[in-house]
Amino acid sequence: MARWIRFERSGTAGFGQLDGETVRVHSGDMLGANAPTGETVPLSAVRLLTPTTPTKMLALWNNFHALAAKLNLATPAEPLYFLKSPNSFLPGGATIRRPAAYDGKVVFEGELGIVIGKTCRAVGVEEARRNIFGYTCINDVTAADLINRDPTFAQWTRAKSFDTFGVFGPAVATGLDPSTLTVRTVLNGQERQHYPVSDMVFGPSELVSLVSRDITIEPGDVICCGTSIGVGSMKPGSTIEITIDGIGTLANRYE
Repeated sequence: MARWIRFERSGTAGFGQLDGETVRVHSGDMLGANAPTGETVPLSAVRLLTPTTPTKMLALWNNFHALAAKLNLATPAEPLYFLKSPNSFLPGGATIRRPAAYDGKVVFEGELGIVIGKTCRAVGVEEARRNIFGYTCINDVTAADLINRDPTFAQWTRAKSFDTFGVFGPAVATGLDPSTLTVRTVLNGQERQHYPVSDMVFGPSELVSLVSRDITIEPGDVICCGTSIGVGSMKPGSTIEITIDGIGTLANRYE
């Protein structure tokens, strides 16, 4: 297992593997051919970037049995997903900002994210599994009151794609079995979500396969697997932390 990060140091972007609080710097392509440079730097000496630079982030709705049961929703026959715009992408440690044009409820959604390593276009489940590079933590921030504010048109894209609303990181972990993972969300020191990834309706490899029939998924792209019970609102000044063992803790302040 390895945990990969991207970072900025002295105005230059780099990447490497995390070893405790030390970054072992690599050269080349994180998702392709790369090699250690031999240089190490303290994690405290760099600024985290998003662990990849996706062309797009796809996110699932109604993909956990427990939440579907609570909301009295039928199990979907196929993945139900939307897109979050690249302008929304935000790394761990950065500040989530309330949109100036919106004064309604803003909610957190702790999720597992799939990071794609190779181009996926109409791939089968086994090829999809091989094309997954690793997994990351997601906070799918949402301007919840916008989604159904206009009865003629559900505004998923607008509600999900404000600047800073596509939070992911701090690392991409490889070599994990996603079925063993648990997502834990803590708001201001209080646990709000704690649920098993194994409760997903469509697991990671199946998700990648099915979505790739519709949309070509590129290396570095991220698929947010959806959330479960415990989603709630954030107040300005809040600290929100999404933790998945083996990946780390995605921590951000909301203002």
